[in-house]
Amino acid sequence: QGQLAESGGGSVQSGGSLRLSCAASTLMSGRYCMGWFRQAPGKEPEGVANINSDGKVNYATSMRHRVTISQDKTKNTLYLQMDNLKPEDTNMYYCAHDRTYYEYCSGTWFKGAKHWGQGTQVTVSS
Repeated sequence: QGQLAESGGGSVQSGGSLRLSCAASTLMSGRYCMGWFRQAPGKEPEGVANINSDGKVNYATSMRHRVTISQDKTKNTLYLQMDNLKPEDTNMYYCAHDRTYYEYCSGTWFKGAKHWGQGTQVTVSS
């Protein structure tokens, strides 16, 4: 661990937007799967969005149509643009990385990911 660092979280009102960033050290080379997931205390982690090194993306149902995942390999950074945020989106958001899941970069792959960040808190007030 220690090779992923999230930032960009904060407090916003319902309907607001945030852009999360995940600095990925030297991990964004070759084949890989990266993604964002969220987890509240005492609850199972929930996937949000995934992207692999080829740029193939997929979104979980929970935030589909309200988030956009992207990556900039020149900056070794993964992004998550979140719009129209709702109070139920309040959570700790994490990024994850693993080369093993390059071809199967969807679903709950992050539960077995080799690299996790420390997370960034998102709080949405009504």
